[in-house]
Amino acid sequence: MKKKRKRSNSTVVKMKTPFKTKNLIHTKKLLASFFIIIIIFILLLIKIGYLQFVQGNGLKELAYKQQTINQIISPKRGNIYDINGKSLAISAQVDTVTINPDKIEDSKKETVAKGLSEIFELDYNQVLEKVNSKEQVQTIIKKVEQEKIDKMKEWMEQNDIKIGINIDEDSKRYYPYGTVASHVLGFCGNDNQGLTGVEYKWDSTLTGTPGKIVSYQAGNQDEIPNTEEKYIAAQNGGDLTLTIDLNIQNIIEKYLKEAVDNNSCSRGGNVIVMNPKNGDILGMASYPNYNLNEPFTPNETLAKTYDKLSEEEKVSALSEMWKSKSVSQLYEPGSVFKVITSSVAIEENVVETDTAGNFFCKGFEEFPNGDKEPTKIACWRDVPHGSQSLRQALCNSCNPAFMQLGKKIGAATLYKYYEAFGLFNKTGIEIAGEENSLFTPLENVGPVELATMSFGQRLNITPIQMITAISAVTNDGMLVKPRIVKSITNTETKAVTEIPVETVRQVISKETSEKVKSMMESVVVEGTGKNGAVAGYSVGGKTGTSEPTESNKHEGYVASYVGISPIEDTEVVILLTLYDPQGKSHQGGTVAGPVISQMLTEILPYIGVPSDAEEANANAAPDNLIVVPDVRNKTVTEAKKVLKNAGLDSKISVSGDENTLLVEDQVPKPGMSLQKNSTIVLYSSENTVRTSNITVPDLIGMTLAEATKALKNKGLNINYEGAGVVTSQDYPKESTVEEGTVIKVILKQTLTNAQ
Repeated sequence: MKKKRKRSNSTVVKMKTPFKTKNLIHTKKLLASFFIIIIIFILLLIKIGYLQFVQGNGLKELAYKQQTINQIISPKRGNIYDINGKSLAISAQVDTVTINPDKIEDSKKETVAKGLSEIFELDYNQVLEKVNSKEQVQTIIKKVEQEKIDKMKEWMEQNDIKIGINIDEDSKRYYPYGTVASHVLGFCGNDNQGLTGVEYKWDSTLTGTPGKIVSYQAGNQDEIPNTEEKYIAAQNGGDLTLTIDLNIQNIIEKYLKEAVDNNSCSRGGNVIVMNPKNGDILGMASYPNYNLNEPFTPNETLAKTYDKLSEEEKVSALSEMWKSKSVSQLYEPGSVFKVITSSVAIEENVVETDTAGNFFCKGFEEFPNGDKEPTKIACWRDVPHGSQSLRQALCNSCNPAFMQLGKKIGAATLYKYYEAFGLFNKTGIEIAGEENSLFTPLENVGPVELATMSFGQRLNITPIQMITAISAVTNDGMLVKPRIVKSITNTETKAVTEIPVETVRQVISKETSEKVKSMMESVVVEGTGKNGAVAGYSVGGKTGTSEPTESNKHEGYVASYVGISPIEDTEVVILLTLYDPQGKSHQGGTVAGPVISQMLTEILPYIGVPSDAEEANANAAPDNLIVVPDVRNKTVTEAKKVLKNAGLDSKISVSGDENTLLVEDQVPKPGMSLQKNSTIVLYSSENTVRTSNITVPDLIGMTLAEATKALKNKGLNINYEGAGVVTSQDYPKESTVEEGTVIKVILKQTLTNAQ
């Protein structure tokens, strides 16, 4: 019998070992999982921290952009007015069309692109690209007229398009007078930003501050209900009132164009009218001009060659067309500059005005030139002027006399006064594009340079620098900064901020000023400036003719004339420059003088400067006429009383306490002789913007009674000479004048009246 084999315990051991191992493995797995979770958690914390602290601001901004819709509200650009309140630049309401691409149904995107491109005459592919854009807002077109908007609304209704297309209010710049004062005003770009002229220089004042409407949307781009829409109102730009007088502007532009055309001036012309007492620019014009409503369309002159230019040349040509010659074009002033040299000489006691034999003209002056032949500089006239006083030299515009005078003064002294007259610096006039002068450095000024600059050549300045210096001479020697903006009006509060008159410095004495003005009068009465005379008015002047150098022969001569009036108490300085006249003459006295006379003939009576005859009438008025009293600086109540006692009517168009309101100005001016019951228009300190502009009727052929009635019905006054029927009137029919203006008529007997 076999013994049973004893079971070994090793089997038990083998069974237990796998169980322990499994537990150990399980534990390790749990620990690994735990550590993995910890690591993931830490990584998540790091990620959250990174998103929160590193990318937080960016993500917040992105979320805000995704959840908000901003609709910009364009402010209305401020208007620009002339000194009498006539609108020179206005902003009319138009619309801007934008789209929200995500709100346009996919099935209608092509329809929308086709419709918008056809209505607004745009490129279909470009519009389609915007319609399919991922951007929240895309601009389709700006500055749309109401007619096109109405057409689009009708199309949207027909195609059942209710959302995704927006119509936002906008404004468009208009210039009611087209080409008038184009180089002064400048124009705006597509976004209503000023690009040239006053529009650019005063852009921050005119622009205003945009507003906006803020609404909220969910992630699916739907608007979130019950959220408050934020409305931030736009702040409209301020209005500008210029010192420019539209009537004077029209006068100078009319005669400037005629002068450029009649004298075949290849490089155009320029004119500035300035009040020397306060620096106000009453008129400023360059020709050829351009249409402000179509600034990118070449003017008539440029159009002749425009199509032949390269694209780069076209840009340059348009830029030149926009530039104001008054402030941007340097030129050699020629003999007009002799007024400055004369002023320095008298102020420094170098010469007296009428001492005989101070100068001798032999027809030329010679200057050493090393081993070479002496440099000879001739007088403009072939026949020498001989012995002369300073007055005679200025009347004759004698170059040798002024070369001798320059040598007596010396370069250092001349340069000291040039700086005092502001000729080394920009004037600071508030208009875009002002350039500065070019003078030979003082250390490089030799005998020839001293000689030529003494009579205004081989130095370059701008017309605005020249007229500002001449104005200082006529304004008792006081230099005043030129001013082209008179005031700013806050369109929200109606508060008016005056731009102050800025007196710069005393350059010469009042005594010197009076002596120089007397010599300028002699230039007109008996010298080269006779063509600038105006019948019945005291006028001073100086002619100028500068010849080109070898290096700029293509630019030709510059003919110029500066006129001042009246001599005793100068109210107007006018500077005309004509570039490269190619007619019968290039002399300033011959070419520019008659134009100055034409301009002043209309400007002087318009601004109320009494003629010699009117002054005589004022001192001894006929029994049937009344001398207009001066009621300025009186209260309105006092002024009305004075006028009533004198037999005159009064009119004031401002509300307020007449016992405290002061009369700032009156039309007509004091001293004029008028018929009984004529009307004097009063302007108070609260009414600086003049809005009454009257069209002058045609009076030719009327009797005195008929003309008086016709003018009175228009709010105008009459002054007359003679008897019979009207044969001429100083303001032509359909010209515009200020209410209260005196229209002077000449009456003559006709055969009909004699019978």
